[in-house]
Amino acid sequence: MSSRPTPTRLLSVGSILADVRLDVPCLPQRGGDVLGSEATISAGGGFNILTAAARNGLRAAFAGQHGKGPYGERIRAELAAEGIEALMPVSADGDSGFCIVLVEPDGERTFVTSPGVEARPGREPLSGLRLGSADALFASGYDLCYPQLGPAITDWVGGLPASVTVMIDPGPLVADIPPGIMAAVLARADIVTLNRREAGLLTGADDKTEAAKRVHDRLSPDTLVILRDGPAGCFLLGGDIGQSGLQVPAPAVRMVDATGAGDAHTGVFLASLAAGYPAAEAARRANAAAAIAVTRKGPATAPGTEELNAFLATQDHDKTTTR
Repeated sequence: MSSRPTPTRLLSVGSILADVRLDVPCLPQRGGDVLGSEATISAGGGFNILTAAARNGLRAAFAGQHGKGPYGERIRAELAAEGIEALMPVSADGDSGFCIVLVEPDGERTFVTSPGVEARPGREPLSGLRLGSADALFASGYDLCYPQLGPAITDWVGGLPASVTVMIDPGPLVADIPPGIMAAVLARADIVTLNRREAGLLTGADDKTEAAKRVHDRLSPDTLVILRDGPAGCFLLGGDIGQSGLQVPAPAVRMVDATGAGDAHTGVFLASLAAGYPAAEAARRANAAAAIAVTRKGPATAPGTEELNAFLATQDHDKTTTR
């Protein structure tokens, strides 16, 4: 990973759809019902990662499909507000999809997704996109699961120049990604990020160190694995870190809403690499960004660079004064 150029732009094919968010007292039982809060609608999915990166100084662009209906219009407006370019034209094949996000009182969230045009390849092929030699590309497991889009992304990613940094997040649907698709994208990945649950589903290991090692066994030797572990921070293995691995702790906060925390982590990690930080420090900054994000309601709650730096400064001060 260290031989590749420092990323100067993040390009995402991770699908963006509308998040329809409701606070609920608990999840309903099968056949039951609960009263939730008034629904709020905002761009979600891949939008969260692009936003986190852009707010921290890394130029970002969206390379997926976006629809012609109200959800697509909402997504484009929010991309523009964050200074993120949409590279593909508006799809004439329908609207963008949406995701129902149910958030319980402890901040845990549960999803139900209704795919739209973002789940299919567009009329303009991915191969027509112009990539810079120092671009970073992000793809998610959601997109790899889609029967039409998954193979299209896999074929395209496999032919990218070695100078392009490829980051893969298998996501909650990791167990549903076809094995051939998974093997092909992992073979090209430079960074793989996933949470502890997803690592367990992928490897069958409960111990996070063992799970990270089993993930890394499926990758090229210089690929970096980031195993996100919520309040415990994250565990790094491979890449510049080496095979012994490194646990990077996270600041202690009170969680309000976990939606988008992993996305904030991913976007800020890439932006920190682009700013010249080594992987361990990039992970520390990503942990702090995710900690800030979970104290806020909504998906795209990653802090900007100034706020993140100020938060980290208070953490460093607290450590110094308590020694």
